[in-house]
Amino acid sequence: MSVWSNSSSNLSYTSFLLVGFPGLQESRILLVLPFLGLYLVIVFANALVIHTVVAQRSLHQPMYLLIALLLAVNICATTTVVPVMLFSFSTGFNRISLAHCLVQMFCIYFLIAFDCNILLVMALDRYVAICNPLRYPEIVTSQLLSGLVGVAVARSTGIVAPVVGLASRVRFCRSDVIHHFACEHMALMKLSCGDISINKTVGLTIRIFNRVLDMLLLGASYSRIIHAAFRISSGRARSKALNTCGSHLLVIFTVYSSTLSSSVVYRVAHAASQDVHNLLSAFYLLLPCLVNPIIYGAKTKEIRQHLGVLFQRAQLQVTSEKA
Repeated sequence: MSVWSNSSSNLSYTSFLLVGFPGLQESRILLVLPFLGLYLVIVFANALVIHTVVAQRSLHQPMYLLIALLLAVNICATTTVVPVMLFSFSTGFNRISLAHCLVQMFCIYFLIAFDCNILLVMALDRYVAICNPLRYPEIVTSQLLSGLVGVAVARSTGIVAPVVGLASRVRFCRSDVIHHFACEHMALMKLSCGDISINKTVGLTIRIFNRVLDMLLLGASYSRIIHAAFRISSGRARSKALNTCGSHLLVIFTVYSSTLSSSVVYRVAHAASQDVHNLLSAFYLLLPCLVNPIIYGAKTKEIRQHLGVLFQRAQLQVTSEKA
């Protein structure tokens, strides 16, 4: 049963039904295992790299700590969405209050924005490490790193809060059914019965401005980094610097291409069904969370070596137990 506000002159739904994939309701139970398996793989892969960074004191350096923070955000972002999806798939019924819906919306977009802001901090860290290596320990201190992470949190909040705040002021009287697996902004706005032009304008403006600004800052940083790397006389040091930058650039490409592709598909592919849009949204959200630990685990030499040692110990323990 739908819940309505008490004011008869301002009727509005205060709870909603998340249907996940509207066209796949009869076969929704078949989606449980694939998404559960994907969720477990994402959590395990990210947690494994985080454990490696935390357990090895030699990795307690700004670059590796930022990698661990990025992967922790991946786990949080996945956990914000996938368990709700699995509950909806298994029961076919998932009613959520407006307050809970807005909180989930804030968490999803905050974590995506925070992810991008961490990449900016990582770019600054690499810029100092490669362009000014002799002063790196003096410049990149724990205090500076904590301050930059604090700025990243504040900036992410500033990006998301206006969008969620405006959404909280909207009346929702068209329906109480959200044709999505999560409280995605535009999926919720479709249920509004008033003028939401300001919501669309503010959301689009914030997204475009911050994406363009991020790309300009990242482009400027890594162009200087790559230029400085090619000027390094030692071939081994040059190769290490370029390999590190390559890992970061690959992660940046995965994160930004996923978010930009999601926006483009949502606005261009009008003929596609809602299920297609939802599947693509899940793909774009979960892909970076799956790929990031693989990139850093495979392409970062220090992490790869410690992971190898960890797997060898596990294999020896299994072998000894069998014996």
